[in-house]
Amino acid sequence: MEMGAIEFGYWAPLEDGGQVATKLVQRTDSSFEANVRYADTAEKTGFSQMLLPTRFVASSDAENQWESLTFAAALAVKTKSLGLIAAVASGLWPPAIVAKMLTTIDHLSGGRAAINVVSGWLKEEYIALGQPWLDHDERYRRSEEFIEVLRELWTSDQATFAGDFYRLRDADYKPRPLQTPGPTVYQGGNSKAAKRMAGRVSDFYLMNGNHLEGLKKQIDEVSSYAAEYGRTVKFGVNAFVIVRDTEEEAKQVLRDIIDNADTAVVEAFREQVKQAGQASSEREGMWANSSFEDLIQFNDGFKTGLIGTAEQVAERIAGLKEIGIDLVLTAFLHYDNELEAFGKQVIPLVRKQEAAADANTNADGTVREEATAAGS
Repeated sequence: MEMGAIEFGYWAPLEDGGQVATKLVQRTDSSFEANVRYADTAEKTGFSQMLLPTRFVASSDAENQWESLTFAAALAVKTKSLGLIAAVASGLWPPAIVAKMLTTIDHLSGGRAAINVVSGWLKEEYIALGQPWLDHDERYRRSEEFIEVLRELWTSDQATFAGDFYRLRDADYKPRPLQTPGPTVYQGGNSKAAKRMAGRVSDFYLMNGNHLEGLKKQIDEVSSYAAEYGRTVKFGVNAFVIVRDTEEEAKQVLRDIIDNADTAVVEAFREQVKQAGQASSEREGMWANSSFEDLIQFNDGFKTGLIGTAEQVAERIAGLKEIGIDLVLTAFLHYDNELEAFGKQVIPLVRKQEAAADANTNADGTVREEATAAGS
């Protein structure tokens, strides 16, 4: 991918409930065969990443879920170019085991493994599996150590680590991942603890859907924390995409989704996520201020505003890139056709905009005088 081009990814549908809590029919299939088909479509139409979500027990939105790392390993040999971002709950996996699994996936895929470290918000899942449930900020401390253990195992000949949650003693882990220093580390979370952790240790910070002002505030905050440690972080945002021939058609689809919301599912989800941002010391973070309508799409994807014609959505993506977004993580009502439609209709428009912007930009990033004059 060319330097500076915004990337596009999508949520792999590993659950049987679709990406929105609505009673409308969703032409989205969670089977392995369907996911192979979606991945093939994505690779052919300009997507570069897929995120495989994690869930072990039935939750408010779905009764059946696949496991992310196993699924990523299977997709590694069925795909050619997509980054395979496997979500892993730090409290449910020993990091040394995950490090070896990701190394294996990295080799199977030719260097495309990545991890999204999830600190945990579904308390019922931990209780059901007999695992300790930590306070909010402690969950992020554990995740930070989890990442440190991964990197120690991927880079040291005799990995040693002594933390509050994990221990290593002269662990000789080979082979090393194909990627150096290892697979890319993603994380989410909108609380202060999550943002500080991202600044210290993560490569990519993923944000729930939000308007431009809210996203820019998060980007600036995390970037300032990263700068304290001489680091830089990349940024991704969740977006539920509705592209139709007219803006009114797209907005009508959104109204239909909301009007047919599965109220029981949304209210159960609202109760479950009280262990997320609302449980932080500052009472801010993921879903802390989400409305009923926001929660219909499980990561606030409506807020990002990628709803309209292909041209309108491409323009809004340009706005996301301008504030510092590196990855748009998409989801759709109908994966069977909308994933391909986005790749064929929207991504080419974005690339055309980027090419035009590059043509009008000097090597130092300033706008060429002739371009400024033309626009005045």
